[in-house]
Amino acid sequence: MAKKRASRSTAAADANSPTNTTTRRAHQQPAAEETFGTELQFLTAVDQAERPTGWRMSPQRVVDFLCGSQGEVIKAPAGLKLPPDVPSAMEISPKFVGSRSLIERCVVTLAGERGLLLVGQPGTAKSMLGELLTAAISGTSQLTVQGTAGASEDHFRYGWNYAMLLDRGPRPEALVPSPVMTAMQSGQLVRIEEITRCLPEVQDSLISILSERRMMIPELDGESGSVFAAPGFNIIATANLRDRGVSEMSAALKRRFNFETVEPIADAQQETQLVASQASSFLKKSNAPSEVDSQLLEILVTTFRDLRNGRTREGWDVERPDAVMSTAEAVTVATAITRQNAFFLGQRDTVSLLPGYLLGVVLKDNAEDRQRLLSYWDGVVRRRGEAGHPLWQRLYDLRNILDDAGADL
Repeated sequence: MAKKRASRSTAAADANSPTNTTTRRAHQQPAAEETFGTELQFLTAVDQAERPTGWRMSPQRVVDFLCGSQGEVIKAPAGLKLPPDVPSAMEISPKFVGSRSLIERCVVTLAGERGLLLVGQPGTAKSMLGELLTAAISGTSQLTVQGTAGASEDHFRYGWNYAMLLDRGPRPEALVPSPVMTAMQSGQLVRIEEITRCLPEVQDSLISILSERRMMIPELDGESGSVFAAPGFNIIATANLRDRGVSEMSAALKRRFNFETVEPIADAQQETQLVASQASSFLKKSNAPSEVDSQLLEILVTTFRDLRNGRTREGWDVERPDAVMSTAEAVTVATAITRQNAFFLGQRDTVSLLPGYLLGVVLKDNAEDRQRLLSYWDGVVRRRGEAGHPLWQRLYDLRNILDDAGADL
């Protein structure tokens, strides 16, 4: 959940001094290298395996960082001198719910001569996966380009300080490097989010960078006219299968990437645990009760999975809405309902708030999705209630909320 940030500082030193501009403030969502800084320092310090040139840790430890140590406590080798504040043993927490083999393939790709393109449905944590990989391999996830229809080649190559350019002419110090150029010079990974939202001619400016590992600067002469990629440089790009954006990638650019598909979470229990932990994390930051109601979690995740898959666990067919019923959306709904119940204590139970939020999710893309949600209510929800499941009967009794909302459309 997996998104695009500026550089961050550490937590605020004095939350009661909002007018003090020198105070370092907390962040709503710190970068991966800040959130998991202790684990990264530990793995880097104890890693004695061979690593690709320019990488901060070996491929095996990168995979351990993302997938966790699976209950094993990793211990520093005897006699190894560790930096201050780095523990001598740690159990590494899992940060990505998915196939370990997928992570291994991603790591192998990044150690080679092709870029990595993460594709999949919206909300499958492609951006989070890219951020974790760059934090582990390069030590920073901040070299990022956000792909949009308005992105130009300057976003992938370089721009100019025009005041200096007009005053002194083209020279290296007048260059304004893009994150891609900076990554090439420093030998780090760079992320390009939603690459298919960029126009074809902008996308294709990456072809020579990925094939020749060099960026030409025609305005400069001699050695200054070429930037060669240092060891460790590579590109991680993301693209949504469901929303391909402005344009398709050219065949030439596709050949420069290895494609890896990030699938929705297959296991219902794993998805429920992830929604619970992510929602609790967001709630803590807003000083709201961080425990999400277990009944809400059960019915919310089940509903999202039914509508996403087009089939229930009982084998009943469901008409899928056009809206994205992703795990990320489920986290958002669980967080919002729990927060509303805390802010307006005693108004309603959490399950009674679910229909209104579900309607808000499905109506994002297509007004006809409201009818699909009603069909789900009249089919799956009703049948589960009639089968003796009180929670689903309670949800079916709330159908009037969907009717009342539809009357205003």
